[in-house]
Amino acid sequence: MNFDLDTEHLDLAAAAREFLSASASPAAARAALDGGAAVRPGREELVKSGFATITWPDSGGSVLHLAVVAEQAGRVLAGPSLVTYARAAVLLDGDEERLAGIADGSLAVAVVDDDGPVLDAAGATTFLALRDGALVCGPGEVTVRAPIDATRGLGDVALGETTVLVPDAAARWRRADRVGRTILAAEGLGAAACLLDMGVAYAGQRQAFGRAIGSYQAVKHMLVDVYVEVEQLRSLVWWAAWAADHAPGELPLAAAAAKAAAATTLEHAAETAIQVHGGAGFTWEHDAHLYWRRAKVDRFLLGDDTAAFDEVARLAMGAAS
Repeated sequence: MNFDLDTEHLDLAAAAREFLSASASPAAARAALDGGAAVRPGREELVKSGFATITWPDSGGSVLHLAVVAEQAGRVLAGPSLVTYARAAVLLDGDEERLAGIADGSLAVAVVDDDGPVLDAAGATTFLALRDGALVCGPGEVTVRAPIDATRGLGDVALGETTVLVPDAAARWRRADRVGRTILAAEGLGAAACLLDMGVAYAGQRQAFGRAIGSYQAVKHMLVDVYVEVEQLRSLVWWAAWAADHAPGELPLAAAAAKAAAATTLEHAAETAIQVHGGAGFTWEHDAHLYWRRAKVDRFLLGDDTAAFDEVARLAMGAAS
């Protein structure tokens, strides 16, 4: 089976890269972190572009399409996260009024998980949550946390009065979680690939003892290790996205594997880029630290990597037994 992207997906990636790089960037992420500037491109522009709602029923897109866009979003540290839109599309399937509200920008949604701060809570006015097995929706009071990565908009949410949307929604919630993990891994893939490019470019330019530092085996091996991890993660992300669209029985294992690999790959890529850049890389002013911050936050979103690796083991052993 060919898990490479076709021309349609590559064209979509190019369009997403052009749109996202025009507004989002490490510089914009730093401004949001240091001075409280708005997260870029922001909800309004992301929805207006059509990329955020690509998995909406009338959009004709797939989870794989969204994952392709998410990779480009991860490269430039774009916010808010496409994970929120991916989960909302699953949770609100059939709710045309609320989906239309998100699509026209009149509804700012976040999904409440009970095991940590809420992704994209900052700026959200409507919250989706699972309560006693039912999918509920309502307003909430947000306490925004001091950010490690401001583009993630993390906050604690105290729900107000809610309305039950789906009484028995446990299965729907699990699918939304797995699709969300897939898109989170795709964003992590983009960020890790950007860090790898950053490290390779610097290693080819920086001179030490009359030679480019990339010519030294120690540096080569560090970067090659990251390259291998990034390409392994790429395969896992495309598998999970394909499974979400075509093989739901494979999605639990694929999404858990992608989530786990993304957490470790992105952190390793960030640490390697910092080390390759030497003294300059170890300063907070270097962009690699913004990606390192993203890695530290993403590692614990939608469950941590330890739980994901445990899930992979349990599912794999169950399939083998």
